[in-house]
Amino acid sequence: MVRDVRSYDIIGYGDEVPGVLALVAAAREYRRRTNRYPRVLLMSKGSLQEGIGGHLVRGGLAYLDRSQVSRDLQKSLGLDTFGSPSALYREFLQKSGVIAIGLDPRKANAALKEMLLQAGVDLLSKVEIQAVTKEGQKIASITTSRGVIYSAKQFIDATVNAELAQVAGVKKLKGFQTFGLPESELPVSLVFETQGLSVRRLKELEYTYLNRFTNRSDTQAQKYLLHAAGMNAKLAEQLRLEMIEPRGNLRTLWGGHDYIDVRSPALSVAYHSFRGTKLSFSDTGIILDEGNIAILPGERLSWNALLFAVTGSEAESLARSGGKPTPKMLEEMSFVATWLKSLGATSVTPASELYIRHAGNVTGVVEPLTGAKMLMGGVPESEALASFAYHFDVRGGIKGMGEKAKSQGWANSLIFKPPVFNIGIRHALIKNVPNLAVVSPGSGFEGFSSSAGRIVEFNAAVGQGVGIAAIQALLTGKNMADVSNREVRQVLAETGQLPRIYGRANPQDGFLLAQFESLVTGGAVVA
Repeated sequence: MVRDVRSYDIIGYGDEVPGVLALVAAAREYRRRTNRYPRVLLMSKGSLQEGIGGHLVRGGLAYLDRSQVSRDLQKSLGLDTFGSPSALYREFLQKSGVIAIGLDPRKANAALKEMLLQAGVDLLSKVEIQAVTKEGQKIASITTSRGVIYSAKQFIDATVNAELAQVAGVKKLKGFQTFGLPESELPVSLVFETQGLSVRRLKELEYTYLNRFTNRSDTQAQKYLLHAAGMNAKLAEQLRLEMIEPRGNLRTLWGGHDYIDVRSPALSVAYHSFRGTKLSFSDTGIILDEGNIAILPGERLSWNALLFAVTGSEAESLARSGGKPTPKMLEEMSFVATWLKSLGATSVTPASELYIRHAGNVTGVVEPLTGAKMLMGGVPESEALASFAYHFDVRGGIKGMGEKAKSQGWANSLIFKPPVFNIGIRHALIKNVPNLAVVSPGSGFEGFSSSAGRIVEFNAAVGQGVGIAAIQALLTGKNMADVSNREVRQVLAETGQLPRIYGRANPQDGFLLAQFESLVTGGAVVA
């Protein structure tokens, strides 16, 4: 029997944007050094016919989380609003026509296709891994369920659950197991797009709701508010207070060129009153949250607002099944669609895949990244490949975290200033599978770090670095796990791709978080 074996230099598994950019970076660096393109294959469990780009494209996540650089830092260093993104991510945004925050999934798909085509990358869709063959510690090949064997020298895993790494024998912790909470996990979102509901109409609707829900004399509106609060008067009062700013003004939505930030629960109250369900994520596990909305061409609005609670096991299971929404999720989506159409939307279309924020983390990386290390400024400036600023975003909360902290005798706050930190690649490189990198929310994050480290803009910078490291390993015969941040930085500097570096240490918060992370993980986590 003749086996069907296809040989490549690099294989990427998973088509999340950071992984795609890693392959593009690798192809370009190989060409720069050898004057020809390497043999690169992108494998995806998802349907690439529905779009390339993981949760930003098939998951429809059009509202981008950008680096959150304070105005003081912008001013003192002369930085742009979003700091200084990695060169490849900046190119991707430009090709996709992003003004600030709103990414049109259709344009993103076209941009990524173009970048991959120029780099000569082969595509393979709807892949199921049957087996991984290793030579010593290294991955030698992937056998798919179709029986075809794909061999390569370097492998990059860009799946949210580090699926290739797991099959290759890398241990992955579920949920927030680094905190001893394996079944606690961040919620998943089913992003949806509306047409026919203009920004102006949305502002008018919200303003009407705000006026009515905060007017105690409007008995009908107060009845709706109480129903949305599950007939809990205390919760109704809390929701009412969240609709008013400290100075007494209504907490109306903010709109930019290509995005809307919903700042009050007024729209959520209106939906849950219509739906007849309590607006309490901890009680019901399903809410229409205060939305992050991207404004797209053709009067399309993309909503990241519909949240579903999942356990660590459920997040893993959803990731393994291609991120497809469950019947229960689609049922809730149908209610959302009915409600929005009653307000003027002509169409309401859910994304074909879920936005899975996090699904655990691999262990055994070259250098794990903790939240404390982020607060201490990340890697040294001399090693930095880019910088990133973002809060520890645990949207929906980490179930059991408060109780865990209390049981360990922790009496301090768990609210820290957003870290401003320098980026390296060592948390993405696998020590015991030295030709494999995991570029995703599933990388080697410990403690709070995954809540900031799961963001695409951060991982895109890591991906670009990993792509260069893969070529450094390929052409020098060394292990990818042994490629240093400095080697990658040198390439970025030589090729004019090194962005501005602006990491800042916050020792006060850093040492405090180091104590907490060490306490709850039971390990010697140091800043």
